[in-house]
Amino acid sequence: MLRTFYKMHGIGNDYIFFDCREQPLRDPSAAAVRLSDRHRSVGGDGIVLILSSDRADARMRMFNLDGSEGMMCGNAIRCVGKYLFERGGIKKQTLTVETKSGIKTLFLHVNGGAVSSVTVDMGAPVLAPKEIPADFPGERAVNVPLSVNGREYRVTCVSMGNPHCVVFAEDPAALDLRALGPAFEHHPAFPARVNTEFVRVAGANELVMRVWERGSGETRACGTGACAAAVAAVLNGRCAAESDIAVRLLGGDLTIRVGKDRVFMTGEAALSFTGEVEL
Repeated sequence: MLRTFYKMHGIGNDYIFFDCREQPLRDPSAAAVRLSDRHRSVGGDGIVLILSSDRADARMRMFNLDGSEGMMCGNAIRCVGKYLFERGGIKKQTLTVETKSGIKTLFLHVNGGAVSSVTVDMGAPVLAPKEIPADFPGERAVNVPLSVNGREYRVTCVSMGNPHCVVFAEDPAALDLRALGPAFEHHPAFPARVNTEFVRVAGANELVMRVWERGSGETRACGTGACAAAVAAVLNGRCAAESDIAVRLLGGDLTIRVGKDRVFMTGEAALSFTGEVEL
């Protein structure tokens, strides 16, 4: 059966989107593995299903390129908002999307009838280690030691719907993430695996970041990871709360604002191309 897909990305974090509100997609885990192959198929960091919801304007499910289902993706949800407004029949500049991490509110920035960027209310960061989950004592894991591959790192753990481990580094570009990323992802301190952000403070409220995502490896951008990095920077006194923090990733920039009890993320949402694939 031929299915229409939409290849979209948020600052280079690219997914293959399917509108499944009227026609379900069979075995999305297997489809994610097959379709994410950049040499033999469409290529991407995974697939996203857009579904109906009785609690929000729509629901999204996302599957990583290894077939595992993710809880939330900040870059993908912005693309869901763009799709719903431009092609999905929901002409609302403020809309809600149900995820496995709860309902998120999206504020669409529309120019000439097209969505150029989206601000997402990402909700409150989760800092309690048991809820992240991360195996550290106490109420928070902020600037705590963690031994990885025989070296001690100082880490800060945050959940933004996905578990994150933030490491401040002098030069993230010099790190061998192919070796270091899996060691963090599968560390016994993280029972559900973890996304790891390697972050350099480049200036006042400016962060430069590389990210290793569980189930996908290094990606060009991670929205929840950028939020976690900004939260960690505020907790460690490296950036100011209640102000815009520029997070610079391989694929582009995101603007994060860490409020008293909410985190807001703003970034682009772009359509690359559409097509049909045999499923």
